[in-house]
Amino acid sequence: MRSTTFASYTSAFLATGLATGLATGLATGLLGCRQPDPPAVTRPWNDGYERGEVGGDYLATDDVYKLADGHLTVENGYNHPLWLRRKLPRDAVIELDCASRSPQGDIKVEAWADGESYDKDKGSYRSTGYVFIFGGWRNDRSIIARMDEHAPDVPTRREPKVEPNRTYHWKIVRKGNRIDWFVDDLSTPFLTYDDPEPLQGSGHEYFGFNDWETPVWFDNLTIAPAP
Repeated sequence: MRSTTFASYTSAFLATGLATGLATGLATGLLGCRQPDPPAVTRPWNDGYERGEVGGDYLATDDVYKLADGHLTVENGYNHPLWLRRKLPRDAVIELDCASRSPQGDIKVEAWADGESYDKDKGSYRSTGYVFIFGGWRNDRSIIARMDEHAPDVPTRREPKVEPNRTYHWKIVRKGNRIDWFVDDLSTPFLTYDDPEPLQGSGHEYFGFNDWETPVWFDNLTIAPAP
């Protein structure tokens, strides 16, 4: 009886250890074996995606991000960002080209976030940075959000809608407490966010591409310290 009990405990222990190991392995596999981040952006940096693989400058929180035809593409991301592993300047200019392949729009990026967070269960997702959504909620509205994209008081506009397969040029400029987001028209902000308590420092230093379901692509990412 004593021997049987010991064997049962041993089997349970091994099974628990195996399950824990598998879970740890899956989590590690999801985020990849993270290496030390490349240098912070201190002068203009760009990526044109003219290669075969996403590469080591990025941390993928899912395997839905691919390179095709010189673009970074994603579909069914379900709030699993692709994080650039270079720290953003506190005040910066971020530019990129983007398009949605769907009339539902929904083009999305995050900036000044923690560089590793993602939605674990397709549930409520709270960003660790600022969220820029063009044509979200089935092309109903565009917003800048501070962490919570579902907050009731975020800067919002209903027009224009995202036109499928149209290439847009974005420019995001952060200086001090103010963020200006330009879409095509670089003389007039598309939306502006004034933050009396700016997100900055550790936990708020990274840029990421994001997506829910819509097939979208990104290209010509450029980041530079704000002049």
